[in-house]
Amino acid sequence: MSAPTILTVCTGNVCRSPLLERMLQRDVDGAHGPGRVAVRSAGTGALVGAPMDERSAEILVGLGGDPTGFVARRLTAELVSDAALVLAATPTHRSQVVQLDPRALRRTFTAQEFAGLVAAVPEEDLPTWEEPATALAELCTAARAARGAATRPAGEGLVDPYRQPDAVYDRLRAQVVELRPLLARGLAR
Repeated sequence: MSAPTILTVCTGNVCRSPLLERMLQRDVDGAHGPGRVAVRSAGTGALVGAPMDERSAEILVGLGGDPTGFVARRLTAELVSDAALVLAATPTHRSQVVQLDPRALRRTFTAQEFAGLVAAVPEEDLPTWEEPATALAELCTAARAARGAATRPAGEGLVDPYRQPDAVYDRLRAQVVELRPLLARGLAR
């Protein structure tokens, strides 16, 4: 059986989603061992075949990740249907994911929304990770159940820094640094 997949989604698949992909893969591998969970990314309007944006790659390296070998790809219904969890950069991306595969609604969140929901899940309700596919399904269920208890706002999404000034990249970095421990609480425990 292949490893369950976490899919991250943005527009061009060169800034936000690859940054999340590589960061989450590093964290998940560190917690559960390489190959137990696959993290992938795609873009709704992907710059297919492009490497990771240079400044996003610099952010990733600064956070301990590695952009080597990244290649942008377009979001497809198959990628969505194969994913155990989908983390979208913005509410618009989340809607686009669900339009491709309505069955993905219960396992598709914005990254900020999911982080806030996982933060609200009581420690005893977080899944164990003996079986990653089961853990991801249980985590999605726990996150949905925490909707009424979440105290962190879902936010407008991760800022899109593509072809923007350095200040926008700095904002993206700050958002990712804030999300990382919250996501790790559920995904890399």
